[in-house]
Amino acid sequence: MAERVHTGDSQPATKENSTPKPLPPSPEKPIPQPGTYVIQIPKDRIYRVPPPENASRYAHLSKRKAPRSTCRRCCCCLLTSILVILLAASIAAALVYFVFKPESPNYSVESVAIKGFNLTSSSPLSPEFDVTVRAHNPNDKIGIYYEKGSSVKVYYEDVNLCNGALPAFYQPTNNITVLNTALKASSIELTNSALRALSDEQNKGTVPFTLKLRAPVKIKVGSIKTWKITVKVTCKITVDKLTAASKIVSKDCDYGVDLW
Repeated sequence: MAERVHTGDSQPATKENSTPKPLPPSPEKPIPQPGTYVIQIPKDRIYRVPPPENASRYAHLSKRKAPRSTCRRCCCCLLTSILVILLAASIAAALVYFVFKPESPNYSVESVAIKGFNLTSSSPLSPEFDVTVRAHNPNDKIGIYYEKGSSVKVYYEDVNLCNGALPAFYQPTNNITVLNTALKASSIELTNSALRALSDEQNKGTVPFTLKLRAPVKIKVGSIKTWKITVKVTCKITVDKLTAASKIVSKDCDYGVDLW
């Protein structure tokens, strides 16, 4: 039997020599970070349209969004139209102001003649006021049409004593018009305290009244007439006595307009 011969320099194989070393990663394919996962999906599994099991739900949701989008477009169009109209109106108003330079008319009460006040009698009163109103149009390019339907009223405290109206007329540019208006009433009953107050105020020479004037007018700008605008005048006047020869002691008039 032959004997096995071992050379002196031969060594048994180690674990390091038997296991192959791993290759370094390719630089073209980066290694995912820890906790990061890369999922590869085949192209035939990527849907550009909803899959069959979700098609009915997709169609239902698509139909629900359409009315909202249409309503939104309508609202945007409406708001845009309103903004355009407001912008155009502002530009037109600015042009009118700079071209015609409108000024407010002025009103005042020039004189008052009073009749029908018998403060010593207990019978109802039939007061009459002959009022002279001064209207001044200071505009160079704007005329004023005073329409029918005006009213002029005189009050003592909260009691309406008499009523009247202004005549319809046209006031040209840079014009002052003086209007004489007769105000009348009948069967006006005042309380005993109001009669005593009137008598005391007449003795002092300071009888207060309030005159309220409302007049529908149309403004003439060039060849164009506007819609009806209501002029409102409120005058606080004080007279010295309740007779035809009464004189105005003090007056304070405030005026404004109602555009609509």
